[in-house]
Amino acid sequence: MQQVRIVIENVTPKVDCGRFPAKAVVGDKVEVAADIWKDGHELLRAAVLWRKRAANELICGAMPAAPDRKRVDWRESVMLTDPAYNDRWYATISPHEVGPHGFTVVAWTDRFGSFVAELKKKSEAGQDVASELLEGLHIIDRSLEAAAHGRDKVSLRETRDAIAAAKTTARQVELILDPLLAELMAACDPRDDLQIYPAELPLWVDRERGRFGAWYEIFPRSQGADPTRSATLGEAAARLPEIAAMGFDVLYLAPIHPIGRSHRKGPNNSEVCRPGDPGSPWAIGGEGGGHDTIHPELGTLADFDHFVASARRLGLEIALDFAVQCSPDHPWVKQHPNWFSKRPDGSIKYAENPPKKYQDIYPINFDTEDRDGLYQALLDVVLFWAGHGVRIFRVDNPHTKPASFWEWLIAGVQGDHPDVLFLAEAFTRPKRMKRLAKLGFTQSYSYFTWRNSRKELEEYATELFLSDTADYLRPNFFANTPDILHEYLQQGGRPAFMVRLILAATLSPSYGIYSGYELCENRAFAAGSEEYLDSEKYQHKTWDWNRPGNIKELVATVNRIRRTHPALALARNIRFLESTNPNIIAYAKTTADLTDVLVTIVNVDPHNVQDGTIRLVPELFHRAERGKPVAGDVPASCDLSELLTESNYTWRGEWNYVRLDPNWMPAHILHVKRPT
Repeated sequence: MQQVRIVIENVTPKVDCGRFPAKAVVGDKVEVAADIWKDGHELLRAAVLWRKRAANELICGAMPAAPDRKRVDWRESVMLTDPAYNDRWYATISPHEVGPHGFTVVAWTDRFGSFVAELKKKSEAGQDVASELLEGLHIIDRSLEAAAHGRDKVSLRETRDAIAAAKTTARQVELILDPLLAELMAACDPRDDLQIYPAELPLWVDRERGRFGAWYEIFPRSQGADPTRSATLGEAAARLPEIAAMGFDVLYLAPIHPIGRSHRKGPNNSEVCRPGDPGSPWAIGGEGGGHDTIHPELGTLADFDHFVASARRLGLEIALDFAVQCSPDHPWVKQHPNWFSKRPDGSIKYAENPPKKYQDIYPINFDTEDRDGLYQALLDVVLFWAGHGVRIFRVDNPHTKPASFWEWLIAGVQGDHPDVLFLAEAFTRPKRMKRLAKLGFTQSYSYFTWRNSRKELEEYATELFLSDTADYLRPNFFANTPDILHEYLQQGGRPAFMVRLILAATLSPSYGIYSGYELCENRAFAAGSEEYLDSEKYQHKTWDWNRPGNIKELVATVNRIRRTHPALALARNIRFLESTNPNIIAYAKTTADLTDVLVTIVNVDPHNVQDGTIRLVPELFHRAERGKPVAGDVPASCDLSELLTESNYTWRGEWNYVRLDPNWMPAHILHVKRPT
């Protein structure tokens, strides 16, 4: 039986025992922690070994393998502990490449450190340490045997000889206790009893856009000035400067493919389609082609390439919709009929989400015997658009497709293009949403739309950002979508749109709006419905992008604040502050070094003026050490810059008064200036 005396357990971050990778972003300081201990009283040393893995090491469905200690590509980060941590050790690693990484933890007995601690105690107590000094020389000799040739080995031998030649015990003790010797011994430590955690845990590292970005959704066909026809991609490109001026990072396009004619929907989802009705873009495929084709009314593939390049020059990245569904007229229906489901009477089993019916959509049969062919065709679609410069895909209803398919597809795409990001439109039950995030989706839609009270927002943000969920799930707080016009926006008017914009943009590093939001468009199809009246999902539309009452200037201001304040680019740094009014939510976000400290205060009641007092906490002004209370109090006074209105305030002490009028400005975003 192998004897194991050093225990390494409870290593984090670890998702489902290492079955799935934790997530990070290039440049992050990823904290790795572990419980490490040994019987007895000897001291330990520990480190994180980590590396960039090759693309072919990203294996779908694989549990973590035992790490190979002999690999030469390991990097090492020293782990530290403190008695207050109760045998919990910590280190940070900073991956700087996109793609798959792996890490593990090693620990070993610090024989020299243990010896020095004992020698110091006995020497200070006036005890005879002659025997201990011989033991120390033996430990040094063992390190010399194991050390590679180099400057450290030469210096260590010189120090060893000086200790042996010293004429007094006191001098020997002095030399052994020299901190420089401790450094040499650490560098030459043979690590005789090295214990290694038995798994290399996975970590996926995304580019910054994987965590931080402002999204804007459009229907390209609705970007023109003629309501009788579809706009072209060229006409849509004319709007790019205006969208970029509002400060967005990602421009998400509703499907741009040919639309089927069979069972085509009319205005307001009517089953009666009139001549000239364009149909829903999600009824993909027609005589002009399928998922790898541009709708002829929008233009050509060359027009799309020009559109992507034009957006890129303005700092906008294009996200495409990937909907795994077809119209009955899609070329695949004739070419691969076994990829689709039919009823026993031979009729199409169209998609349903009761009470909604999608007669114009023919769902995919993932139980087909030709599963390999189906999977490959869908992978080819994503790779086709990736070949045309698309690096973000918003995936329609992924929770209605097999989980194993998404794990396979995402791994296949990112094996060639590790910088590709996937957003899951996963308006589904929590466990399904979380599973999709574990399988590889970079971000997910969330329940933010339906969290409107202070209590709901605090509880939901705590779950997302301050629990282990944040290791793998990154929410994207869309304030509205073409399918979701929440009652809060329908009834709250312009103030409601301001409130939800500010909440989405400051609570979450990634947020989005669907075009028309900045115009405060809130006309619902019917009472109790979340559908828009005269939705552009079913008809050509034109917009007056400067119509009275718009909040374009506020959108631009909020996005400018996000770009200039790094605290808002982080997720796990949120801290909710006490508020005496249940209709006023207050929270702070800070960078680790406290060079950027923001306090956001929002009146979540769009109908009434609300006032109350907010409590500041010492953590906004003094850096905290792990396991220890913050040393310092809230300063007697501090200066704040109000970023939404460019005002200045001085707050005094812990509690300060606020009054927020939703018809003027329902929120504060306060930059806290550090007291001198």
